[in-house]
Amino acid sequence: GPAEKCVPQRSPQQPESPSRGTLCVEERKMSGFSPELIEYLEGKISFEEFERRREERKSRERKDGGNVLTEENAEDPDGPSTSGQGSNTAPESHSEAEEETSDGVSKSVHRVFASMMGENEEEEDEEEEDDEETLEQPTAGDVFALEMVLNRETKKMMKEKRPRSKLPRALRGLMGEANIRFARGEHEEAILMCMEIIRQAPLAYEPFSTLAMIYEDQGDMEKSLQFELIAAHLNPSDTEEWVRLAEMSLEQDNIKQAIFCYAKALKYDPTNVRYLWERSSLYEQLGEHKLAMDGYRRILNLLTPLDGDRFMHLARDMAKSYYEANDIAAAIEIMEEAFGKHQNLVSVEDVNIAAELYISNKQYDKALAVITDFSGIVLEKKEGEGESSVEHKDPVEMEEGQESTTDRQDGACETTSASLEKVTCSIPEGVPIDITVKLMVCLVHLNILEPLNLLLTTLVEQNPEDMGDLYLDVAEAFLDVGEYSSALPLLSSLVCSERYNLAVVWLRHAECLKALGYIERAAESYAKVVDLAPLHLDARISLSTLQQQLGRPEKALEALEPMYDPDTLAQDANAAQQELKLLLHRSTLLHSQGNMYGYVDSLLTMLAMLLKVAMNRAQVCLISSSKSGERHLYLIKVSRDKISDSDDQETTNCDAKAIFMVLTSVLPKDDWWNLLLKAIYALCDLARYKEAELLVDSSLEYYSFYDDRQKRRELEYFGLSAAILDKNFRKAYNYIRIMVMEHVNKPQLWNIFNQITMHSQEVRHHRFCLRLLLKNPDNLALCILNGHNAFVSGSFKHALGQYVQAFRTNPDEPLYSLCIGLTFIHMASQKYLLKRHALIVQGFSFLHRYLDLRGCCQESLYNLGRGLHQLGLVHLAIHYYQKALQLPPLVLEGIEPDQTDLRRDIAFNLSLIYQSSGNLRMARKLLYTHGAV
Repeated sequence: GPAEKCVPQRSPQQPESPSRGTLCVEERKMSGFSPELIEYLEGKISFEEFERRREERKSRERKDGGNVLTEENAEDPDGPSTSGQGSNTAPESHSEAEEETSDGVSKSVHRVFASMMGENEEEEDEEEEDDEETLEQPTAGDVFALEMVLNRETKKMMKEKRPRSKLPRALRGLMGEANIRFARGEHEEAILMCMEIIRQAPLAYEPFSTLAMIYEDQGDMEKSLQFELIAAHLNPSDTEEWVRLAEMSLEQDNIKQAIFCYAKALKYDPTNVRYLWERSSLYEQLGEHKLAMDGYRRILNLLTPLDGDRFMHLARDMAKSYYEANDIAAAIEIMEEAFGKHQNLVSVEDVNIAAELYISNKQYDKALAVITDFSGIVLEKKEGEGESSVEHKDPVEMEEGQESTTDRQDGACETTSASLEKVTCSIPEGVPIDITVKLMVCLVHLNILEPLNLLLTTLVEQNPEDMGDLYLDVAEAFLDVGEYSSALPLLSSLVCSERYNLAVVWLRHAECLKALGYIERAAESYAKVVDLAPLHLDARISLSTLQQQLGRPEKALEALEPMYDPDTLAQDANAAQQELKLLLHRSTLLHSQGNMYGYVDSLLTMLAMLLKVAMNRAQVCLISSSKSGERHLYLIKVSRDKISDSDDQETTNCDAKAIFMVLTSVLPKDDWWNLLLKAIYALCDLARYKEAELLVDSSLEYYSFYDDRQKRRELEYFGLSAAILDKNFRKAYNYIRIMVMEHVNKPQLWNIFNQITMHSQEVRHHRFCLRLLLKNPDNLALCILNGHNAFVSGSFKHALGQYVQAFRTNPDEPLYSLCIGLTFIHMASQKYLLKRHALIVQGFSFLHRYLDLRGCCQESLYNLGRGLHQLGLVHLAIHYYQKALQLPPLVLEGIEPDQTDLRRDIAFNLSLIYQSSGNLRMARKLLYTHGAV
């Protein structure tokens, strides 16, 4: 029989009951399992992932246009069919079908059941033959024949509705035998049989269902749920099974899987309210508010008019949920739908919720319409002797539309502006005070102020300790429309109470006093707000402004003290945002007061928040020190080992990115740039050039500034200037070196380069100038600088060659003639020389050429006298020195005359000549006359 063909035979050495480990090995060895099924059974993927992969694999197979199992079955008629339909053409399949009973179960399985139950198989066969003979007896009459046809058609239709099993007939006997083994308690053999069936017929759900029952019987609920899910997936139309699986998933705290199971159940029973409710509740547990509300909306659409109470209850809860989620429009839509469908079931709570929603959405006319229509409150408008009432409508009249109500309310608002019109309000007994207060809020915003006197009297009769929130609602409504004098008594009552002596109430009280011009009292109220809520930024800023107006600068600064410590600012982006706004106001206040050190402290604090990571890369740290007598912030250079390690650095970078997004939302990039420039200027004004250098270094490490070419170049100029002012010529050389390479033809940069190299007392720029001259041989500035470098080094011939090259290019330049003449004089001053006379003649010829080109001025006469003085021709040197003393200094644009005045130098050189000749009195006179500083 089929059982004999399909049951795997055990070898003589195989034990009767294999262990669990052996069973796991057997499961993995089954090559017929799909990869996603193996991973799911091993717990590597979830059921949702298993289903997704399986659908993708099936779609790929359909796309390729081949079904491997179908082709194999067509080639091998002896193999079992996985389609669930018998083959009428294969003779062997026909013979197998003859060995089965009418229900598709093999006779060998029936014999096993008969042996267990003690039945006689022969008697059963005889009874079956008798039944067949009875059914095959002919009938008489057309009516009976018609009934038989209808009966057969009915059975056929019922059979089609049943889920068709995909278990082949050849494997049904093995499936029945597996169930028998399970019933006997032979779990291991039953599991082996089910696995074999799954290998041959992976689309049949029966073996998975049996395996689920086996593992459930063994107490392995997790494994049982896995197989049960696969069985339900293969037989998806069983909604009750999906619901049971959802409940089992919830028992294992797997809410997502439970939601998936409810979704499967709803696919085949989409109008089941219970399933929708359970799934929406699970969505709420996961925080999926939108999906939960969508489910509840479907429930509302499915409820019948007879379920009015349930509809109103659900709509009320949904409106509250939407309100908590700040979706006011959706909440209003739900309440309007509820009011439109079930007017007779509208309660006071519903009116209160609807009015609150309309007020929150600033739809005061609609809120007033709801209150007057459903609470019994009547508004009447009187004009002269006649009266025109604006009353609430009967609930039945709500179907006539809300346009008439809105028009009447607008009419009531318009008539209040006329002098002859008066609006009165009558409130029946039993109306809650909450509804009355919402009515007052609507009247205030709609400028219907006449009925408010009586309503305010009713409100103030209530104890503010119990009704303080209602007091605040009305007071805020007055504040919104600018009625500060009406709001002040209500707020004063609240701040004097114990329960509502809160920061928010004091804040409203302070705003009201400030609007009314009571500056002193408003400052006291703002101070109370700061005491109760130290982190309230707007209260601090307002208090500081008022204190400044009152002439209390110290208290104004005290109100803007930092709110957070540095650790909190480094981790909390919102705290950094609040602190930045406070520091902006504080820096403005300090600058207006002329407190430059405090102003710089505020600027450095703000920039440190933005440049935190950049400062770490630049090895710059912001510290607090009292070295100037008062405690202030200073920038210092620190060693690499004092910077946080890599792990902390990664965390800092992540926090800094979040904080950077917040900081740039408060101040745009250009404002941060202006803030940086202000800090650099302020540091230079305070002669803190070293800190200006460090701030520039940190800014160059900040990618947002460095990537901007224009800002990077400007920062480099700032760094160069700060380094020169700080006399850090080595660092200044690093800046100017790059600049002259980029702009080799700018004389200003070469002048700065010359000044830096002249003060640095280093010679590393010699090779740089030589290499750059090879690339730019026609650059006169480089030619002269290389001549100067050779001249200082004592290589007079090389210097002379550079000077002559420049002289040939531009012979009318006085500087070139001066340099050549001085070079010849220095060469003539050497000890071992053969042609000294020729060198002296050439030197003075170039010096006289220089004198002619430059003109007779203090500078040219001094240079000529200095050359003669160097050669020892002092009588001639005295002549030129005295002529130079009689001339005024040169006047150059942008340079003070004292810097170009050479009389002190001339007098000193003359005093040396007179001193060497023994004329000390003349030397002393010259120094007293011209050398006094």
